[in-house]
Amino acid sequence: MTLTAEFVIRSPSLPFVSLAASLPSQQLECVHGLCHEGGSRVFVVYLEPDDNVSEADLSALDEVVDTSPLGRASGKEVYQLTIELADVVSEAFAPERFTATQMEPTVVTPDGWYETKLFQNYNAFNGMRTRCEEYGIGVELVSISQNPPEDDGSSQYGLTERQQEALQLAIARGYYESPRQVSTKELAEEMDISQPSMSSLLRRGERQLLTSALGSQPQVRSLSR
Repeated sequence: MTLTAEFVIRSPSLPFVSLAASLPSQQLECVHGLCHEGGSRVFVVYLEPDDNVSEADLSALDEVVDTSPLGRASGKEVYQLTIELADVVSEAFAPERFTATQMEPTVVTPDGWYETKLFQNYNAFNGMRTRCEEYGIGVELVSISQNPPEDDGSSQYGLTERQQEALQLAIARGYYESPRQVSTKELAEEMDISQPSMSSLLRRGERQLLTSALGSQPQVRSLSR
């Protein structure tokens, strides 16, 4: 099972956040190899022509070591930049710690990095989030989904679509961690349902997963004295 997660990374140490704040468009796109390639410090940056960012402007950024213009693509100015990463970013995203594949270009805004990545499983995503937070880098989950989606509205474990959605949200938000990071009330608000409905979805989903994993419900035998 693989997962596609969309999330926001926030830290003043992230490259290009200050640049995005200075642009009229307030954003730029980039492709990078963090979490995937050892020692990767190369970013390919896509800029709107109306933002009027020159090669000299990019070279003047504190984090930029080398700048190479690549021309235009999809109506945007493209540059290859070699970056000197802050230690906290380099350590948090060391490729030996976890593996994630970039699915779409990172959108850099003054608020942080908006990313869409492919993870092996929930543990891989939660491990990434925990390690980032250990280095003072915030991670806010926007959405997470299992690949590929089921066509019949149920998962291979017999879950309904809503049960699967509830369990995925609960796992991603830390409901099953010890101590719990979120309440059923907070989960219910995110799914726009009542707290009893959320509790029911989780309870039925958990029961279905256990039944699927352990087989049919065993017959209960009365103990004779």
